[in-house]
Amino acid sequence: MTQAPDDLDARLRRLRLRSWRRGTKEMDLILGPWADAHLAGLTPEALDGYEAMLEENDQDLYVWVTGQDAAPAAHAALLAEIGAHARDRFRPR
Repeated sequence: MTQAPDDLDARLRRLRLRSWRRGTKEMDLILGPWADAHLAGLTPEALDGYEAMLEENDQDLYVWVTGQDAAPAAHAALLAEIGAHARDRFRPR
């Protein structure tokens, strides 16, 4: 089932807000910029996966995205991509 453009726009706005307003500043700064850069290009299935990942608590997400602990298989590839994006943003130039 394909989402109507208005429904998709509302979903993207909601996911961006959830990415920037996590509850911990660290995850705001990791997920927010990634969401701004990538959400619009995701398939509906990938958006479903991102939304499911957002249901995890920030403490778990932080240790998974920073590589301090192994991420669950369902989120591993996405968290690796988000972690690489964050490391690239914070790398001294």
